[in-house]
Amino acid sequence: MEKIIDQFTQNFIEKDRWMYIVDGLKVTLTITFLAVLIGICIGFIVGMIRSTHDKTGKCKILNVLCKIYLTVFRGTPVVIQLLIIYFVVFGSVRIDKVFVAVIAFGINSGAYVAEIIRSGIMSIDEGQFEAGRSLGFNYMQTMRYIIMPQAIKNVLPALGNEFIVLLKETSVAGYIALADLTKAGDIIRSQTYSAFFPLFGVAAIYLVLVMIFTFLVGRLERRLNNGAH
Repeated sequence: MEKIIDQFTQNFIEKDRWMYIVDGLKVTLTITFLAVLIGICIGFIVGMIRSTHDKTGKCKILNVLCKIYLTVFRGTPVVIQLLIIYFVVFGSVRIDKVFVAVIAFGINSGAYVAEIIRSGIMSIDEGQFEAGRSLGFNYMQTMRYIIMPQAIKNVLPALGNEFIVLLKETSVAGYIALADLTKAGDIIRSQTYSAFFPLFGVAAIYLVLVMIFTFLVGRLERRLNNGAH
């Protein structure tokens, strides 16, 4: 027991090493929240274009571009995308690494959010579109006032799960020397030459965060289900 306490003290208490964890957690949560916002914005636009093409046959060129975007960003590892954006896209300029990570993870998340939004729109019964037309709405008005409120309600749990997945995906941000939560544990390990406490400590924090967000998503899903009755 005394040895465990000594190891804990060495890894987290001495030289205020716990601050690496705190700072890394701030970076991880910042990247996650901002990337989710970007992902939702991109996903909403792409999902609208894709569903509009599927429903009406319009936006053919935009639909092709969206399909290319989805294929590329869903078909390649996020860590490769991160490295390309950092070393190739922004390689010739000095830029904040958090900004690069937000852009990379946001664009990647947008590809998955787009399909979530699209599936939500396509799940709405065709009669809802007919109801909109009978009220004198054009296509965009029908989407705005009738379809999207129902679709968003249907996909909110899936969007919550995407947030959880993105939180864990940000653990590769250390590839561009960004001091996120995972990197913080690795920094402590490199200083103390002890892998157990830093790595298991970081894993425990991720686990707690995922459990909290999973609980919140579950509550949201239950409230939506109760509101539907």
